[in-house]
Amino acid sequence: MSIMNNSNYTPSCYANTTTPYRYNAGINNVSYSATFSALGLISNLIAFIVLIKSFRQTKNNSRSFFLILLGGLVVTDFMGLLVTGSFVISFYATLVDWRESDPTCHFCNFMGMSMVFYGLSPLLLGATMATQRFIGINHPFASSSRMTKKRTISMVLMVWFIAGSISLLPLAGFGSYHIQTPGSWCFLNMTPKTSDWSFALLFSLVGLISIATSILLNTVSVVTLFKVYCGAERRQRSRDHEVEMMLQLILIMTISTVCWCPLLIYILMSSLTLPASDDMLLFFIRIATWNQILDPWIYIMIKVCKLRRVTNYMYQNVMAQLKQSLFIPSCPNCELQHACYTSMSVPSVIKTHGCTFAQCCDNNAKP
Repeated sequence: MSIMNNSNYTPSCYANTTTPYRYNAGINNVSYSATFSALGLISNLIAFIVLIKSFRQTKNNSRSFFLILLGGLVVTDFMGLLVTGSFVISFYATLVDWRESDPTCHFCNFMGMSMVFYGLSPLLLGATMATQRFIGINHPFASSSRMTKKRTISMVLMVWFIAGSISLLPLAGFGSYHIQTPGSWCFLNMTPKTSDWSFALLFSLVGLISIATSILLNTVSVVTLFKVYCGAERRQRSRDHEVEMMLQLILIMTISTVCWCPLLIYILMSSLTLPASDDMLLFFIRIATWNQILDPWIYIMIKVCKLRRVTNYMYQNVMAQLKQSLFIPSCPNCELQHACYTSMSVPSVIKTHGCTFAQCCDNNAKP
């Protein structure tokens, strides 16, 4: 008798779990999921355009390397929302039951792989960026001589390779993926089985170690920059662009920590001692997903702040030129002209120096 005709057969991705699956298509609606995914996709697309423009304009090597890593993070977040969002939206739009449409667990395994890959990649990229900035700030000469654009791209590809290799382990028998309530997504299976809890432990430890590495290296880098700005090296080396990069990196680290630590800690505890709850797992997954939406707004808002700062600078220069042309008579030989540049009116300068522009110019014109 075939598998399809055997009513007693339960596919592996629907059986053997401590988080019992409940098909509940009414727990959410397609409009919410579509809006959520569209917001994240548009945000990452705008951020990618901003990064491309910044990359073309920058002439600093360390900043260009950092922008390549940021670009890899944006692409990862965009593709993560696109792939996983497509599954979730299709579920709420068609109300499909995967147990009937995917008896061989192919789609469920792909969904689980996507969740693991697009979950670990941003955390690993955050640790990679923290390492790159740590070396660039504390060992600038070694960083500038060894780091190239090709090597930076290779680092991004290596991160994707590591995350992809981990996500493929269940297909090799180490761990498994299981459909989760309400039936719109699949994720790693947390059971007393050795391979399942070991894979869950591996996933949580890789994520937590990446976050801890980012926190440690970023803290050291910030302390180093603070010492440089307060010390004698401030005049020797311009660090404004490094401060901007560190600000972006700290914000990325903060968002990743807030969004991912609850889920990673929950998986760690569930794999060791506590039984997993499908409601809690779904809640923590939704919190973690916000990381992909909030990340791109860091680059967008910093770019807006930079444009506003440039606009204010240009406005001040234009106003200064207007003050000079409106309130200061043209007198190239007058020694008082430089003193008048910061004045709002001619009488204030005349009162200060006790002479008029005409007298000054007449005196300078005499042989």
